[in-house]
Amino acid sequence: MAEEFIKFLGTAGARFVMARQLRYSAGTLVAIGGQKLMLDPGPGTLLRCAKSRPPIDPCSLDAIVLTHGHIDHSGDVNALLDAMTWGGFKPRGRLFAPEECLEGERAVVLKYLREYLDEVVVLKPESRYAAGPLEFATSRRHLHPAETYGVKFSQGRRAVAFLVDTRYFDGLIDAYRDADVLIINVVRRTPHESDAVMHLTLDDARNIIDAVRPRKAVLTHLGMTMLKARPRDVARSLSEELGVDVIAASDGMTLRLDED
Repeated sequence: MAEEFIKFLGTAGARFVMARQLRYSAGTLVAIGGQKLMLDPGPGTLLRCAKSRPPIDPCSLDAIVLTHGHIDHSGDVNALLDAMTWGGFKPRGRLFAPEECLEGERAVVLKYLREYLDEVVVLKPESRYAAGPLEFATSRRHLHPAETYGVKFSQGRRAVAFLVDTRYFDGLIDAYRDADVLIINVVRRTPHESDAVMHLTLDDARNIIDAVRPRKAVLTHLGMTMLKARPRDVARSLSEELGVDVIAASDGMTLRLDED
């Protein structure tokens, strides 16, 4: 039986952490159900695959999933698609992405690369999909400047959910209530003064974790204010306060799903 794990190649959130590479802005490798998917391959993903220990062969990926088209989530998507399909010499694999990533002025995926894929699947809200034997579902649409969906992967009877970029809104908790492992993008320690910054804060994450009560919660996609707050200390404090196992992701961290 293949190992099941999540590997955080990068944990950077927000433009300044990405631009200065205070944390890597690479994507997240999801290995579940015999499938290997790259979620949100931001800038540097191809490099971090090569530098990973053990190295990750991008040619062995089965699929790529974009939750939305912002550059910190999609900067390396075309390089990964080219690698996954051996530059078109071995057409294979799937791409899952919102329509906005594929059509119109905000499209981020090069059209010629799509011809190399077995399938290009347009993500819709609250819908189910399959990458080979691996099933996953999208959340309702998030409140974010781009068309954005969270994703929930099925792992046996358990769900591994990625609550990605969004402003908090009524109904967000219900969209993730069945998560056993809840991975949350927590960009801000405190709210931003501008309504245009549509990201979760630490208080938002606390409320979500307390309501969902997952078996494990992981904080990632950390912005400058979260880095200054010392993410490990923040996670430890949340664990003690809420009685939930909360950890802060770090670059290169592997979260094994088949050990408990």
